[in-house]
Amino acid sequence: MQQRNMQKDAILNRLRQRGCRITKQRMVLLDIILDGDCSSCKEIYYKASKIDPSIGSATVYRMINMLEEIGAINRRNMYRVSCTQPCDELEDEVQKSGKHACTIEFDDNSSIVLTQKAWNQIIQTGLSVCGYKDKQAIRSINPA
Repeated sequence: MQQRNMQKDAILNRLRQRGCRITKQRMVLLDIILDGDCSSCKEIYYKASKIDPSIGSATVYRMINMLEEIGAINRRNMYRVSCTQPCDELEDEVQKSGKHACTIEFDDNSSIVLTQKAWNQIIQTGLSVCGYKDKQAIRSINPA
């Protein structure tokens, strides 16, 4: 419990240094995140909305982005996305053969298989929600 409080204090100090106001909603979200039993923004949102119905999903995404920017969390550790080939190269192959484009493996060892169409829809939605795209369409996705 003491370590959790020290983590919370350190995060709050970093947020204040960046000029962020520490609101009741941010405190609720931080407590949920520090509990450590959520693996997605959606889970955090559901828990937070039970505590404070005025917390919206956009608030959760902004808080997660802010925590990632200050180095408090790393979303890449929550789940791992793996593709057998660059996903944009699979589009024709998937449509012709019905094969999957990507497999997403979660930290609880469960996984889902996505077609190119589903993968594209998820990326489009995620980029829109996070504010990275407006009306643009994705032309291709290239591995890092």
